[in-house]
Amino acid sequence: MTKPLSKSHLLASKVMYAAMSILRDGGKTMKAADILEAIPAHVPLDAWALEEIESNGSPRWRMYVQFFSVDAVKSGYLLKSKGVWSLTLTGEEALALGANGFFSKAREGYRIWKKEQINTSKSSGKEKSDDGNVVQEPPEEQFERLRKDVNSTLVAEILERIKTNSWQFFERLVVELLLAMGYGGTGGQGLALQQGSDGGVDGFIHQDKLGLDIIYLQAKRWTNQTVGRPDIQQFVGALAGRQANRGVFITTSKFSQEAREYVKALQVRVILMDGERLAQLMIEHGVGVSIWKSYELKRIDSDFFSEE
Repeated sequence: MTKPLSKSHLLASKVMYAAMSILRDGGKTMKAADILEAIPAHVPLDAWALEEIESNGSPRWRMYVQFFSVDAVKSGYLLKSKGVWSLTLTGEEALALGANGFFSKAREGYRIWKKEQINTSKSSGKEKSDDGNVVQEPPEEQFERLRKDVNSTLVAEILERIKTNSWQFFERLVVELLLAMGYGGTGGQGLALQQGSDGGVDGFIHQDKLGLDIIYLQAKRWTNQTVGRPDIQQFVGALAGRQANRGVFITTSKFSQEAREYVKALQVRVILMDGERLAQLMIEHGVGVSIWKSYELKRIDSDFFSEE
């Protein structure tokens, strides 16, 4: 017997099915913004569904579409590229399952993908001795490896979630992370960000509470495009125009090797933060993540057992 969906998952199944149906009927390739705009005409939305979520400023139903569309991507039902969604043949076939069936199959596909990420991390972390046998790790090292495995999967999940959200969400994320890291001055008054021409974020932050040192910032919410040396050169030129000697370049994608080599020889200080490092810092500073479970690793208290 199939377990009934929760209230949240029931809404998610309806809006996701509507989104995929709109995409199918619209020629299988549409702008994500157009799909989202059309959904309210296809699904009855009550006050709870329309309630604005404080964390990202979007109504609940819209957040669910963005959040659970990742399941469709990982299941091979949906392709995303620069704000454009495309329905795959497998995705079109899955729509025949109905709203609940499509949602459940997409969730299952995401769980399979997540399990593969964990297995990949585990297999890459095992060490072997010279005779080919797996080396038995001390308990504390096993715990540390497990933590890294879990965080490795979490990094992939975080980046997927970021890429499905708007540039406004990305701006808030950058602000919250920088504040959590101690930048921006008291209450974030030293943060000045605005939308860049390519959907990124540009601005500056105060390195200290008094605002004595300023760091210029550029953030690119790119999906697949690699940030190359010309992008960094343009950023360095902008720093020179402001007579600045410090900058941070953030991207959700990656930097080319040429870009990384270029910053090493600069007179100014430029820090490159790629998608993986961005997600790692979010985990480290508790931005966009919460504690799921906590474990304690205990050892013998030698003082307790001493009779001296």
